[in-house]
Amino acid sequence: MKKIIAATIGNCVHVAGTMNFLNLAEKEGYETDFIGIALPIDTIIEKIKDLKPDVVGLSYRLTPEPLEEILDELKGKIEEENVSNITWIFGGTEPTAKVAEKTGIFTKIFYGTEDIDEVIGYLKGKDYIEEEYYPRDLISRIDSKYPYPILRHHLGLPTIEDTVEAIEKVAEAKVLDVISIAPDQNAQEHFFEIDKMDHRLDGAGGVPIRSEEDFRKLYNAAQRGNYPLLRCYSGTKNLIPFAKVLKSTIHNAWCAVPLYWYSDLDKRGPRHVLDAIIENQQVMKWHGDRNIPVEVNESHHWSLRDAHDAIGVATAYLAAYNAKKMGVKNYIAQFMFNVPAFMAPQMDLAKMLAKIELIESLEDKDFKVYRQARAGLASFPADLNQAKGQLASSAYLSMAIKPHIYHVVGYCEAHHAANAEDIIESCKIVRGVVRNEFLGTVDMTKDLVVQKRKEELIEDAYIILDAIKSLDYNSKDPLSDPKVLAKAVEVGILDTPHFRGNPAAKGELSTRLINGALYPYDNIERRVLSEEERIGRILYNNRIYDKKTAVI
Repeated sequence: MKKIIAATIGNCVHVAGTMNFLNLAEKEGYETDFIGIALPIDTIIEKIKDLKPDVVGLSYRLTPEPLEEILDELKGKIEEENVSNITWIFGGTEPTAKVAEKTGIFTKIFYGTEDIDEVIGYLKGKDYIEEEYYPRDLISRIDSKYPYPILRHHLGLPTIEDTVEAIEKVAEAKVLDVISIAPDQNAQEHFFEIDKMDHRLDGAGGVPIRSEEDFRKLYNAAQRGNYPLLRCYSGTKNLIPFAKVLKSTIHNAWCAVPLYWYSDLDKRGPRHVLDAIIENQQVMKWHGDRNIPVEVNESHHWSLRDAHDAIGVATAYLAAYNAKKMGVKNYIAQFMFNVPAFMAPQMDLAKMLAKIELIESLEDKDFKVYRQARAGLASFPADLNQAKGQLASSAYLSMAIKPHIYHVVGYCEAHHAANAEDIIESCKIVRGVVRNEFLGTVDMTKDLVVQKRKEELIEDAYIILDAIKSLDYNSKDPLSDPKVLAKAVEVGILDTPHFRGNPAAKGELSTRLINGALYPYDNIERRVLSEEERIGRILYNNRIYDKKTAVI
């Protein structure tokens, strides 16, 4: 373990930056010691002899002129006292840092404008200056920074030209690790059938990508700055051909594919539910076979349609379970907070912890889970100043689950689609939250209310999963059997209030937000239903014998 000692020199008493640096160093495994404020050079030399550090950090943030004489004295003492084998680093303002440069004493100088990435990179033994220092695959990028999350943001403006320019600006700003290309709906559904596009809708919801060359333009735009990785949605039709295009053009950082969706359930694709499940599983397998990470963006789709919390937890497990069964090795588990928008933070955190416990129970040497947190889009108000507050608030809550990836949602999204400047500002807000979070925070996961609700949700999720298994005890693996999974929607085990009137689903579920959590609700009896009671009714009405509930 390397030892770092640090102090301010001259008559400088500004220690916040120094303490932040030492805090980061400690989290990276260094032994650290803050030795004092405004220390004379002789005292620093004495401390070095006594403590025998590997690295000495000095800070000075006042008028630069007096610093010249102080550092001249230091340079003489280093030679005189034979402590030249120490690594010396300096932190200050830009004017004082320039004075420090001239001395030749310091191997690393921080000017006060550095992002946390550069500081972490230095502590990990790297300087993020050249292209080769920016990992070019997702897992390496995560490993280079964790426990600090990498940041992701989506980007897709109404023209290719505008999107290229925005990617260039964001890459040069070095605030974002992953750019998620957001194609318009025409591209997602008809990339291989341009003749079927309704060109009146070009650019609606994203960038109008019409060729592989368009993808390459976007990739080339990102080859600068901090070389952000690129990824793109899986599309809603011809998913495997689309996956091949993404791999060959933008080196897709990871695949995002649902289990049930882009089907009759949400009308975003032409597939029947059963066909969608089969094809989505095939897409998972295709990526798993090529060791490309996969995110099954499933659970929040149910919650966005007001399914109660237990369904959100159960489908989070189902998504990960199916990814593992399809051979996925690195799984990206997305945790969308603020869904529904008025959910209480305690209940929200409990729901995420329940999901984490179930999903990560699947981990083994061949299946690794990476946590990705984000805010729910509907939680952002149209007032831009309030929206900035929501972005910071949700990010702070999300840090409680220690995400590997933080998906930044632009604060402006309720008002307008994020441009480069909006994305850069949103990322800087989140980076400020992350920086403060790692100074030390209260562990909200240990809250007794949170823990109680988490355990309730895990128990309810198992009731749901057992009910799905009961749909066909002859199936070798009902939780990954497309026919069984489709039947779970058909009979209403998996249901949402938004499915009412949809012939592809049951559409009988009612839910209600009570004390900040979402529960199944009986509108006739005007009361919350327990999950056991809800499932029992469904199994009874469908004459399904279930060993757990024994309703028949």
